[in-house]
Amino acid sequence: LVAATQNPLEFEGTYPLPEAQLDRFLLKLVLPLPSRDEEIAVLQRHAAGFDPRDLQAAGVKPVAGPEQLAVARDAVRQVTVAPEVIAYVADLVRATRASTAFDVGVSPRGATALLQASRAWAWLSGRDYLLPDDVKALAKPVLRHRVRLRPEMELEGVSADSVLDSILAAVVVPR
Repeated sequence: LVAATQNPLEFEGTYPLPEAQLDRFLLKLVLPLPSRDEEIAVLQRHAAGFDPRDLQAAGVKPVAGPEQLAVARDAVRQVTVAPEVIAYVADLVRATRASTAFDVGVSPRGATALLQASRAWAWLSGRDYLLPDDVKALAKPVLRHRVRLRPEMELEGVSADSVLDSILAAVVVPR
């Protein structure tokens, strides 16, 4: 597991990753800033001596070991995927490549990532079959960092998520 953070405000000494490297991250999650009360609670914990590197003191405990993770991986591989849902994934990523809003659309690696993440989501939801809604639920986290907006779209304030929302609304969902 690799987790990376992004500071979009200052690039001095750092540079955006190339598309080929971004494509290797499974998900890009967007976390909002905490509310004022939440931020005060964080500051109070730190003022009281909280050490974010001491996971045990923070109450973080493992929920699964290597054996359970291997069983889960095998179970996710067993999630049934109908040909229509595979075609839906292909149609979604192909729509990103055809979009006039993007310079770069989703690669085949991104398509396989969307399929695998969606299968895991289905399994975590207690099913052994994949629904188009599982694909929709994971589309933005899996795809948003695999596309690149055209500069003029960025200047107009368009976001990758809004374009992905349009694609999700336009691509026909299988029944």
